[in-house]
Amino acid sequence: MGLERDVLMGIDGGTGSVRVGFYDLQGNPLGFSATEYETKHLHPGWAEQSPDDWWAALKESVRKGLAATGIAKERIAAISSATTSCSVVLCIEDGTPVRDSLIWMDVRAAQEVIDIAELTGSRLSAEWMPGKLLWLKRNEREHYDKAEIFCEYQDWLTYRLTGMWSININNSCNWGYNAREGGFAEDFYRRLEMEEAVAKFPKQRVFAVGDAIGTITKEAADELGLGYDTLVAQGGIDASIGVLGMGVYEPGKIALITGSSNLAMALTEEAMFNEGGINTGPDNLIKGYYTAYRGQVSSGSILSWFKRELCKDLEGGEESAYDILNREAKELPIGSDGLVVLDYWQGNRHPYLDSKVRGMFYGLSLHHTRAHMYRALMEGIAFGTENLLAQFRENGFPVHEINIAGGTTQSDLFLQIHADVSNVVVNVPSEPQAPCLGAAISAAAAAGIYPSLEEAVRAMVRFDKVIKPDYGNHLKYRQIFGQYRKIYPNFKDWMHETTDVYLNA
Repeated sequence: MGLERDVLMGIDGGTGSVRVGFYDLQGNPLGFSATEYETKHLHPGWAEQSPDDWWAALKESVRKGLAATGIAKERIAAISSATTSCSVVLCIEDGTPVRDSLIWMDVRAAQEVIDIAELTGSRLSAEWMPGKLLWLKRNEREHYDKAEIFCEYQDWLTYRLTGMWSININNSCNWGYNAREGGFAEDFYRRLEMEEAVAKFPKQRVFAVGDAIGTITKEAADELGLGYDTLVAQGGIDASIGVLGMGVYEPGKIALITGSSNLAMALTEEAMFNEGGINTGPDNLIKGYYTAYRGQVSSGSILSWFKRELCKDLEGGEESAYDILNREAKELPIGSDGLVVLDYWQGNRHPYLDSKVRGMFYGLSLHHTRAHMYRALMEGIAFGTENLLAQFRENGFPVHEINIAGGTTQSDLFLQIHADVSNVVVNVPSEPQAPCLGAAISAAAAAGIYPSLEEAVRAMVRFDKVIKPDYGNHLKYRQIFGQYRKIYPNFKDWMHETTDVYLNA
C-alpha cells in the first residue's frame, strides 16, 4: 500500500537564495530549507547570476529539507515555484546558458529604455526584459545571436523540471504578452527591430498560475531526490505568487511583499497603471483581474549592504547584527535626529522609472551614530513604500490595510515604522515565507486538492499578528515624508549629470 500524497512543496527562487517550504494540505508548514547563491556586481547597476547556481541551490535545498523533516519523497503530491522577474536567461535549446542571467535588479539598460520610449512611446523600467534584450543585442551580439531561447528564471526552471519549454502568463506580461489576445505586442518589437526576440520566446505552450504542467522528468527527480510522478504546477513571479501566500485573492487589499525589493500589489477589475503600454497583464494571477503594482528596486538589499559593509564587527556574536541594530535604533527618535535617506541604491522603479539616480543620506553630522544611519535607512525605505501606496490612493484605491510578508516581518520596529509612516493597519500572515506558501497554493490548485486558487488561498492562509499605526507618530512622519518627496524633483537633473560623469569616466 502506497503512502498518502499529503505534502505540497513550494520553491522560492529569490535574489539571494533558493528557499523550499513543505506544507500539509491545509497550508501548515512542515519544514523549510534555504541555500544561498552568488550575485555578481561587475559594474555599478549591474547584477548577474548563474542559472547553474540556481539549480545547484535547488538540489541542495530540497535534499536538506527532506532530510531534516523526514518526509518521504512519495508523499509529495505536487510542486510549484516562485522566482525573481525579470531575470533574463539566454540559452540554447537544451537549456545550457549562453551567459549568466541579467537578474531583475540589473539596470544597465538605462539608455535602452530611453530609446525605447522615443521609438515606441512605452515607458519601461530598465529591469524589464525588452530593455535588457536591446542592450544585449547592441553590446553582446555574439551571445544574443547564439541563444536559441530568451526566457526568465521561471521558464528555465520549468524546463529543467519538466523537459518542456513554455511561458507563463504571470511574468511574460512584462515582455508584452496579453493573455486575452493570446499573443505578444509584435509591433512593439518590430519598431525596435527585434522581431527575432519574439521568435525566441518559448511560446508554444502557455500556462496560467495554478495550471498543471506535467510530471517531473526522471532525470530531474533523481537529481532533486523526488518521486518520478510528482506533479509540477505553474507558478510565477516571486512577489506575485507571494500575494497568494499573503491571503490576497480578490480586490480590496494591498499585498506588500518585502525582501531585496518591495512590491505593493493589488487585484483590480480594470488596469490601473500602464506607463509601459505593453504590460497591462490581464489575468496574469487570477483570471478576471489585473494585477496593479508599484515597486521599489532596493529595500531589504540596502539593509543587507549596510550590515555587510559597515557592521562587520557585529558578526559572529550570540546576538545577530540585525538584532543589535534594531535594539539600538528603537531607542532613537522619529526622523533619526535629522537624517533623511533616499532609497535609490539601484535606481527608482516607481513612480519615476529612473535608472540613472542613486541613493543618498542627507543631514549627517558628527552627532550621528551607526544606529542613526540604520534607523534612517528603515525610515527611507518606508518612505519609498509610502510613495508607492500614494499612487494607489491617487488612482482611487483607498489604502487602510496592508498584508505584509518577507524580511520586514522579522523586525517589529520596521513593521511599526511602516504602519506609522503610511497610517495603515499591517496584517502579518502566520507563514512568513509567502512565496513558498503561494507556490504550494498553486500546487494545491493544480493537483485538484482545491477547486480554484481562491479556494486554496482561503483554506491555507492564516494571520499571526496585527500592527496598528500611532497617529501621533504618523503626523511627525508625514512632515518628513513631504521633504523626502521633494528630493527627486529638486535633484533629478544633478543626479543624472553626476551618474553620467562616472559612467563616462
